[in-house]
Amino acid sequence: MDWKVFAATFALLFVAELGDKTQLAVISMTSKHQKPAAVFLGAISALAAVTLLGVLGGQALGRVVPAAVLQRIAAAAFVVLGVLMWFGVL
Repeated sequence: MDWKVFAATFALLFVAELGDKTQLAVISMTSKHQKPAAVFLGAISALAAVTLLGVLGGQALGRVVPAAVLQRIAAAAFVVLGVLMWFGVL
């Protein structure tokens, strides 16, 4: 296990997830159902499944597309999504 990569990934995702729509959905679900353990387990399962898809997709793409190109594509996608959200398209 590369603990440096682990720590960097944890820190990046921890900061990125604070206050995002996933966290707000979890707050809402817990408030509505008053079942924090069930909401926690459901959220962890969903995040693990989505992360697994990202890891497998990243591994497959990484074999074909250089990492620098993937980073640029991801950055461009974030900018495009941000602009679309700014103008109310999304």
